Amino acid sequence: MRDFFRTLTGRTVLVTAATAVVAVIVTALVAVPVAVRTVNTQIRTELMAKTALAVELLADERPAARERIASRLRQDKIEIYLIRRGVADHSGLPDRVVEQIAGGGLVDTRALVNDRASFIAGRPLSGRNSGVVLTRAVASGTAVRVLGSVWVALLAGLLGGVLAGALLARFLARPLTLAAAAAGRLSAGDHSVRISRSGPAESVRLADAINQLASALQTSEGRERDFLLSVSHELRTPLATIRGYAEALADGVIEPADASQAGSTMLNEAERLDRLVSDLLVLARLEAADLPIHVVPVDLVELLREAGRAWAARCGPDGPALTVDLPDRPITVDTDPGRIRQVLDGLCENALRVVPAGAPLVLALRAGPEHGIVEVRDGGPGFTDDDLAVAFDRGELNRRYRGIREVGSGLGLALAARLVGRLGGRISAGHAPEGGAMFTVELPYRTRTIP
Repeated sequence: MRDFFRTLTGRTVLVTAATAVVAVIVTALVAVPVAVRTVNTQIRTELMAKTALAVELLADERPAARERIASRLRQDKIEIYLIRRGVADHSGLPDRVVEQIAGGGLVDTRALVNDRASFIAGRPLSGRNSGVVLTRAVASGTAVRVLGSVWVALLAGLLGGVLAGALLARFLARPLTLAAAAAGRLSAGDHSVRISRSGPAESVRLADAINQLASALQTSEGRERDFLLSVSHELRTPLATIRGYAEALADGVIEPADASQAGSTMLNEAERLDRLVSDLLVLARLEAADLPIHVVPVDLVELLREAGRAWAARCGPDGPALTVDLPDRPITVDTDPGRIRQVLDGLCENALRVVPAGAPLVLALRAGPEHGIVEVRDGGPGFTDDDLAVAFDRGELNRRYRGIREVGSGLGLALAARLVGRLGGRISAGHAPEGGAMFTVELPYRTRTIP
């Protein structure tokens, strides 16, 4: 039973039953005094009306007629007092009532008669100092009768509350039960589960939330699968090259004169593997918020100048035409210079892979109202508008352009986006005026550096 009341059904039944009981009790507390007051008012009104009748009939001097009147009134539990010459025919009436009737006044009051609370109504007769007074005890037992009927209403309220609670709980608990079942299937790996949108607005919102979560997980699972396929392909290619040269060296197929070239090729492929593994580790640590970041004041002008010198050597005469566009004053921001250089190198590496010889590659820096703005623009094949929407999703561009043009592992842009976000900045992709891709990195100022 204790476990039942821990459920939504049990608690709903309990609340509705308690509400029904409280409603019955409150109704009884209001109804009892109202019922008693209504009965007493009715008695008082009838008693006053009967005094007029009694006066008329008592004017009849015939004893038989008076006896019939008295008998009928006694049947209604009404006691008759005749007042002659200012004296009641028997004891029990308060003195003030006798005096008021003897003085020719009407009486309509409530007082003790023979030690019982009673209503008193009286009228004077035609004779001097004479009158008739009727008394009737205040109604008793009314409250007991009303309270006695409460138990019936209480039982009916309890039964109604239990039934209503059970129906309401079933109505309310069904969406939660469906959501719990769907969550269990999601945790078990079934991302195709969906919940029907039915019931009240809250149930519809819950169903929408579960369905959106399932859809997001399904999409994420697909992207993760494509990403793993992409990474496995990127790993397999250099491994195959290294393995081929290693087997050739072991079998003595490669001449001593060619051994140096083979070693150089194997070293390049090993370095490519190392960069891929490093990117994977950095991404994993970024998603786990475990990557160390060392934020210091950095002059972006000097940082891009150093990057330009390094990439000028890598571009060479057969590579892109590198241009570094810098302002003539420092632009200082709070950031991690090593991580920002990692972002710039990754963007330039991507450009170097696809930009043809002689096409422009631009590193530019300008001051924005609230950010230092770094741009990496190129004259390569660029992106479509659809590409821009998924440019920073892991492996998405690799999946789209594999076999069409040279692509990387699909990690570089995702890594850049997470690094810039971790540093409190923003990165976006767009179309460059040079005809290719443009990546914009916005880094907040250390202090305001422009008017």
